[in-house]
Amino acid sequence: MKLHQLTNTTGATKRRKRLGAGQGSGRGKTSGRGVKGYKARAGSGVRPGFEGGQMPLYRKLPHRGFSRARFRQEFAVVNVSDLEKLGAAEVDREALVKAGLIRKDEKLVKILGQGDISKAVTVTADAFSATAKEKIEKAGGKVIAPEPKEEPASEEGKA
Repeated sequence: MKLHQLTNTTGATKRRKRLGAGQGSGRGKTSGRGVKGYKARAGSGVRPGFEGGQMPLYRKLPHRGFSRARFRQEFAVVNVSDLEKLGAAEVDREALVKAGLIRKDEKLVKILGQGDISKAVTVTADAFSATAKEKIEKAGGKVIAPEPKEEPASEEGKA
C-alpha cells in the first residue's frame, strides 16, 4: 500500500457547517446565534466559571491546603564532566560564571555526577549529588559544601 492509496474510514471526516448561506441552509440570517443579546454579538462570550453575575462557585468554596511552591530552591546544575573540561585546581561559583557554565544571577549551584573526572579538584558548591561527591573524592579532589542548617528545637516539650 502506498501513501496516495490511503483513504479515510467512512464518516471519519465531516464538512464544516457553512454559516450565513441563506435562509434555506438552516443556518442563515442570524447564523445560529438567536436574536440580539450579548451572545449574538461579535467577539462576545463569557469566561469559564461565569454564572451570569451570581457569585461563582469557585468563590463560594473555601480555599484550603498548603503549597511548598514558594519555598522551592532552584539550583544551577553543573556536571562532573564540565569540571574536567575546566582544567582549574579550585572551582567555585566565580570560576563557573567566568567559564560560562552558570549565569551570574544563579543563587544556588549543584554538582551532578554525569561524566568522569581524572584530575584532583577542590570544588565549592551549595550541593552535591552522591555520585558527584564520590567521583571527585576518588580522583583525589575535595568537596566543600555549607553545613546544613539545623531546625530550632520546638518549645512544645517544655512545661
